[in-house]
Amino acid sequence: MHELSIATSIVKTAEKEVQDNGGEKVLEIHLEIGQLSGVEIQSLQFVWELSAKGTVLQDSKIIIFEPEGRAKCAECETEFALEKIYDSCPKCNSPFKNIISGKELKIKKLIIN
Repeated sequence: MHELSIATSIVKTAEKEVQDNGGEKVLEIHLEIGQLSGVEIQSLQFVWELSAKGTVLQDSKIIIFEPEGRAKCAECETEFALEKIYDSCPKCNSPFKNIISGKELKIKKLIIN
């Protein structure tokens, strides 16, 4: 379950930011986790409380934004929604594409007290 290592990494990053900014704890954390990132949101939420316990993230509100997958076909340049990373272009059926969004995995904002 790589969601545990992701949660641990988020905790470490948040602790460093709180320390660097002279804060005490995080009131809110905003995460951007794309639908094509491979992260199971339910699994991340399951391990979140355990990972955050005793840290600056304990009792913080977690807000997760899940950008949908979008791609642009490398052959015909059609932009389309991407449900799975291996989906082909709906216009020309080419498997070659540039992924525009959906693979994000980042901390967007911390509200520190």
